[in-house]
Amino acid sequence: MVSNLLETDVETVLDTAFAGDDEELLVVDPSAETIVSLVEAATGRGDLPKLSILADERTLKDVMDDFLVASKAADLVADGSLGLRALSTDVDNALFVSPSRVVVLVSAGEHVAALSTEEADFVDEVFATHRDAFAAAEEYGLRTPALSRVRETMAAEIGEGTRGDFDAVLASMESADAALDEVTVSLLVAARNDVLLYDISKWGEDVGIASKATFSRTKTRLEDQGIIDTEKVPIDVGRPRLRLKLGDDRLRGVDAEELAAVASDLLA
Repeated sequence: MVSNLLETDVETVLDTAFAGDDEELLVVDPSAETIVSLVEAATGRGDLPKLSILADERTLKDVMDDFLVASKAADLVADGSLGLRALSTDVDNALFVSPSRVVVLVSAGEHVAALSTEEADFVDEVFATHRDAFAAAEEYGLRTPALSRVRETMAAEIGEGTRGDFDAVLASMESADAALDEVTVSLLVAARNDVLLYDISKWGEDVGIASKATFSRTKTRLEDQGIIDTEKVPIDVGRPRLRLKLGDDRLRGVDAEELAAVASDLLA
């Protein structure tokens, strides 16, 4: 049986085409937008089969340059819900393949068009071919730490208040046009909570966000632009450490949910 699907988004295709009992779904040569949609869908739901994504390495790198997407993907990889491998050959169409169905996926403006079949012999052959290709492909190494580990260690080492602000800023960035990298966000919420630069940069390096040097360079840039300020805190031995403070009055009076948007405007 062959059928046409015309849906509003990738997640609706998942619901329509893969609502059965398949335990694994192979996704072959997806676009960047499709990968993002799959990560979001898998993060927010527990009813999807294990996702095995075989994608162009350049596309994977572009997608995983986004901290929010990459850190969520890292969580899925860690709990066995997602596998990422690099595609070594060209594929004519993006495919969703499970043991029971093959779907060819095509973006069509604001919709997703798909041609699906459940013809057993064809599905068996396509699934076996691409399952073997996935098994032989090189695993894509995510360098971004899992979001759950970032949140847990920030709460434990920096403080619950800072972690709460971090969560609020990330959530606001998902729904607003505020483009800040993970180091800038970490420094902003640290400054909002009067955290020492040493503490936030050591935490960031230990958890795998960025090196202490990157935190220091970003701090200097933000300080030069008036976004954050510092004050010296004497210690018993060695040079004084720096306590981070918000530098611009427009940042001091806003909720954490507004911090990213205001900071982005100031940095523009």
